[in-house]
Amino acid sequence: MSVGFFKVPYPQNEPVKEYRPGSEERATLKAALAEATSTIKDIPMYIGGEEVRTEDKRNLVAPHNHQQVLGHYYEGDAQHVEQAITAALNAKDEWAALSWEQRASIFLRAADLLAGPYRAKINAATMLGQSKNAYQAEIDAACEMIDFLRFNVHFATEIYEQQPRSSAGVWNRMEYRPLEGFIFALTPFNFTAIAGNLPTAPAMMGNTIVWKPALQQVLAAQVLMEVFQKAGLPDGVINLIYVDGPVAGEVIFQHPDFAGIHFTGSTKVFQAIWKTIGENIHRYKSYPRIVGETGGKDFVLVHESADAKAVATGLIRGAFEYQGQKCSAASRAYIPFTMWEEVKQYMLDDLAKIKVGSVEDFSNFVNAVIDEKSFDKIASYIENAKNDPAVEVIAGGTFDKTEGYFIQPTILKSQDPLSVTMCEEIFGPVLTIYLYNPDSFEDTIELVNQTSPYALTGSIFSKDRYIIDLVTKKLSNAAGNFYINDKPTGAVVGQQPFGGSRASGTNDKAGSSLNLLRWVSPRAIKETFVSPTDYSYPFLAE
Repeated sequence: MSVGFFKVPYPQNEPVKEYRPGSEERATLKAALAEATSTIKDIPMYIGGEEVRTEDKRNLVAPHNHQQVLGHYYEGDAQHVEQAITAALNAKDEWAALSWEQRASIFLRAADLLAGPYRAKINAATMLGQSKNAYQAEIDAACEMIDFLRFNVHFATEIYEQQPRSSAGVWNRMEYRPLEGFIFALTPFNFTAIAGNLPTAPAMMGNTIVWKPALQQVLAAQVLMEVFQKAGLPDGVINLIYVDGPVAGEVIFQHPDFAGIHFTGSTKVFQAIWKTIGENIHRYKSYPRIVGETGGKDFVLVHESADAKAVATGLIRGAFEYQGQKCSAASRAYIPFTMWEEVKQYMLDDLAKIKVGSVEDFSNFVNAVIDEKSFDKIASYIENAKNDPAVEVIAGGTFDKTEGYFIQPTILKSQDPLSVTMCEEIFGPVLTIYLYNPDSFEDTIELVNQTSPYALTGSIFSKDRYIIDLVTKKLSNAAGNFYINDKPTGAVVGQQPFGGSRASGTNDKAGSSLNLLRWVSPRAIKETFVSPTDYSYPFLAE
């Protein structure tokens, strides 16, 4: 066969469509929404080359209209987890042996399918199943997923090109082998792109996958699987199952061929998984790779030199886009009391214009939270805050689940910088503000650093470059993604690799080569052209 050192198409970030009134993309998306809501989707599991259905048929409903059944999925059990592992292991040798450029071509084709004929379909599924407005779906399900596929192919080639030096008479080579065993991808409800990247990143490096998405996200997950299949992904490389988390974990974390987990979810769940892996470490053929991004209590620190309007816009967007259901969402803000009234008025002016409702009405900025469990949790935080004498409700504070799980964007002002909503991750449209004395700015920096166990994202708003430098250095460990004069959300693949440390995860930076390196096990090969035939060295001579 012919071989070569192949250069893949250089990746560019997928342009974000705006969906303005009268635009072609808006009309196409409206049509996709109408088509998706006119039928009840049948959503099987995908194990090996089979579509698997069970007797346990579950409804999938729209969060913004919980009487609207979007489809049915089929929940599996431990037997289906075993089948998925077997399918992954059976596919492993042939997939790992496939030339890297052939694997890359599949994912580049998937990216083009998402950019073209599947764009409206994946956006519509994300909007309806996860209650995202058109723009939030576009930047997630279309653009970020496309970017992950294209940039990861590019990063993979950079890794393969990293080769050691060779001395005279020797040729040193480095192989980047897939891990020995299968990878478990455990993905969240809030980002279709994360749900797609967690199985495809290790698969790109030659691994085979058992993929368990959050059950609230299966509508879009099924569309992704359809795209992967149409792109030519062989059977068994990615196996999609709908199984309760503990049931899946009971099988997977005791299997000797478990090689790693790619996870996004709660800190509590990730810590439990890490503990279980540790307890079973003697069972595995090799030490599993544990890669996880968990949560955040993301901060915005405002200096008195900041532009008040820019601060207000950053807080509104950072806290309330996608109902605050981003692990990077602005959740706590520290504002000097000297500029609070100006910032507050700008925020109240914006909130007066913001509409809350169904994703099918494109004028709604805020939609529903994901399900009743989430709604009840967020509502309890708000109710408890109302009963706290140290907390004042500045805006919002109301909620209603009669038709959909709607919570009004809520701003709280706390006199206590260590109050519950300043410290705990809420994962909803709730922003808590603490007003500080500008004379105590350096103390406030330390307060930001010490308040939360998380270290995912954060930002500083200031026009003073000395202040920006000071905060950037003092908060070097407080956020894996740090923003200057911007909201702490919206990381772009290839531009701001994403991840945090402390209680926010392993900081393995999705959207960079750092993440892909976790899914290979290098082998160094030394070839000596003329082998020595005498054991002795010159120093032995008399």
